[in-house]
Amino acid sequence: MAATATIKHVAREAGVSVATVSRVMNESSLVAEHTRLQVLQVATRLGYVPHSGARSLITNRTSTIGVLLPDLYGEFYSEVIRGIDQTARRHDYHVLVSSSHADQHDIDTVLRSMRGRVDGLILMVPDLQVASAVAMLPERFPLVLVNCAEESRQHDAITVANFEGADAMVRHLVDLGHTRIAMITGGERNFDAAERLRGFRSALEQAALSMEGDLILSGDFSETSGFRAGAELAQRASRPTAVFAANDAMAIGALSAFREAGLDVPRDIAVVGFDDIPMARYVDPPLSSVHVDISALGECATIRLLEAMQQPAGHVVRREIMPTTLVVRRSCGAL
Repeated sequence: MAATATIKHVAREAGVSVATVSRVMNESSLVAEHTRLQVLQVATRLGYVPHSGARSLITNRTSTIGVLLPDLYGEFYSEVIRGIDQTARRHDYHVLVSSSHADQHDIDTVLRSMRGRVDGLILMVPDLQVASAVAMLPERFPLVLVNCAEESRQHDAITVANFEGADAMVRHLVDLGHTRIAMITGGERNFDAAERLRGFRSALEQAALSMEGDLILSGDFSETSGFRAGAELAQRASRPTAVFAANDAMAIGALSAFREAGLDVPRDIAVVGFDDIPMARYVDPPLSSVHVDISALGECATIRLLEAMQQPAGHVVRREIMPTTLVVRRSCGAL
């Protein structure tokens, strides 16, 4: 087996210094065009591949972006990652992904491990105030916050129109004639969950409908918590006529619980969710949901991060809201 070509082999064959080869590989403008072409031809012939770690020591760039998410489980996060990864690859960047599980210690550990290994960071920590996490990063480090309850104007931030989407979905249920509407919430400290609960309450208030405490059930965005809440509702003598789950995973869990209890959806009880994950259209009955272009959320965050990384001096910080739309399917009884 032939030995792997090194930068010294390329320099010797091309008749230039190691520093010149390094400049060519790092796309420096200080190298004459004919020298650059000569070095590239030799590197191709020898099969030389620059070592990214060594190159980063010279350029202070890793061509890698970091992504910290609350979790990696479920279609929502896989769609976010897909949008990030596809966009990063189009711009010749790699992605380093980790999760925090809403734990401050995990966040601190992950951020420490990423320092020096990434050129910028996409941070999604909706369960916590992010100020302590941001404080761990170097000043002016390229950073995009996604779905974070952070009021700082120093970083790009993208959030989903959670309040508006929840409000619109509950209004839709009211328009269908529902007067007893339950909600399965997300985590108590979760920014998305709080905004969706606020939208739920606003729609009921506008419709002058009751917001009885027993119609708000706690969940944690998992299918299991949705199933548990659905099973509890199914056993009640006075059931709600509709259930709004704060995400699709919990709505799908509730659908399963109602099916096990012998209830027909939507004839006996309507069910709607939030996010419109790909699976939503394939459950039985197909799930009505608040559509979020999840992949585009990841794409937009990546584009903003690349802009901040590539044009640090002229970068204008933006705060953007990802719009939502209603997707009406059979689970709400409108079709």
